[in-house]
Amino acid sequence: MPRNTLITAIIFLMFSGVARAGKHPVPLEPNADAATCVQCHENKTKGKSVHSAMQMGCLACHEIRVVKARDKKHEDITRVKLQKATPTGQCLSCHDNLKGSAGNSRVHAPVKRNCLTCHDPHTSAFKNQLKKDTVGERGENLCLGCHTEGLNVPPKGSRHAALDMGCQTCHVNHKTGEADKRENRFHLTKEVPALCLDCHDVKDESLARAHRNQPFASADCLTCHAAHASARPKLAQRFLHQPFESGACDVCHAPAKDGKVVLTQSDTRALCVTCHQEQAKKIESAKVQHPGAQGECVACHSPHASAYDKLFQPDPVTPCESCHSQQAEMHKKRPVLHKAAFRDGCYTCHDGHGGDNPKLLRAQGNRLCLECHSPRRSPKQNEANGTVSIFNGAVNLPGYYFLQVPALDLRAGDVMGHPIANHPVLATIDRSDPAKKRSMGCLSCHHAHSGAAEGMLVTDTRNSMPLCNRCHDNAAPPPADALTLAPVKKDTKKK
Repeated sequence: MPRNTLITAIIFLMFSGVARAGKHPVPLEPNADAATCVQCHENKTKGKSVHSAMQMGCLACHEIRVVKARDKKHEDITRVKLQKATPTGQCLSCHDNLKGSAGNSRVHAPVKRNCLTCHDPHTSAFKNQLKKDTVGERGENLCLGCHTEGLNVPPKGSRHAALDMGCQTCHVNHKTGEADKRENRFHLTKEVPALCLDCHDVKDESLARAHRNQPFASADCLTCHAAHASARPKLAQRFLHQPFESGACDVCHAPAKDGKVVLTQSDTRALCVTCHQEQAKKIESAKVQHPGAQGECVACHSPHASAYDKLFQPDPVTPCESCHSQQAEMHKKRPVLHKAAFRDGCYTCHDGHGGDNPKLLRAQGNRLCLECHSPRRSPKQNEANGTVSIFNGAVNLPGYYFLQVPALDLRAGDVMGHPIANHPVLATIDRSDPAKKRSMGCLSCHHAHSGAAEGMLVTDTRNSMPLCNRCHDNAAPPPADALTLAPVKKDTKKK
């Protein structure tokens, strides 16, 4: 960057806060006080809900800057700006408790970006200076400006009546804490089922009959029911276990005894195997076995319902992380996550019941990655449940999945063309021995699960040059595959 341009940029950044402050319509003295402001802005001090900071005076948040004129032909310019660089920074100077705890803390997005998304800084007709109420339909409800829960429910679906009581019935917008706890992740007033039992009485006879007189007071309600709305009746989750969906509870349950659940078999694994013998056989006979699959099936799968395919509970990632601590740490600490793993679930790439490939992978080498990233990918559309299938139907993903997955511009049997045309993806020449090929694949350049920068490069850098220099350095020409790259001539000219 030229020196003059750099200096200009630095000056702009230094005074950008001033530049963002609008020119005040009338000149003010530098020592003007709050009483001066109120002469014109008296409306900011009145209303149903007035910000307590107003009692401290306008200059508790704002400062007045007077830019002196260059000469007598010009007037002084008055600018009024916030004391901090951003509105959120200004709010946190008093509301420090809202910034969130350290670590994997889940903070409501507007709290991180701009408090004024939801709040008026001076006065409002609503509690806590909210710009709108948290009840009502879209246009009236502040939350529905960003969230769509409970809207557009299909005719045969159901909607939680609590939505009409207001979002803050169940949520605390500023609640933060470790995201591995659902109470914090969704900013709930309390954890389920205690939250549900604030409204639903377990002694209600109609509720007991609906649950076939099985004990449910300590059950996780969200295992079977959606929190806001569902395309099914009674807020049933999207994916249902067939006996549960058909109401054949007695296939798995005997009548409750002493307020406890009684199964028709000695344990849950024995119960599951009565129907899922093919999975039990696969677990026992797999070339590469998964120790976790030797345990209880309900450690990973819900016996009733789930918001996720394969009835994962509470989601497709948490069960795996309970044993795989290294990946769990990646989830917490790495800024860029592979969505196929940490959003859609480990089972996208791994077969949890066992398989023929190392690490329980569904395919070996580049074929695993190219199942999603190849220009020749061919996911199957499942119109019945709105999913798409890959790996010959073994994995079902959300219908929108491939709208977010880039297809690499590869050719020649998916062996070259990334990240630039003709670059090898599958193999390359060993530059120490031009007659010898060495293995090369997606994992030569990318982490499989997460990374420190976009692209998840193994060098943990955003810029690819440190990665390229691992093969293409100044000591020798880069390796050249006869099928792809022509040798690059070294520049021997003196600088």
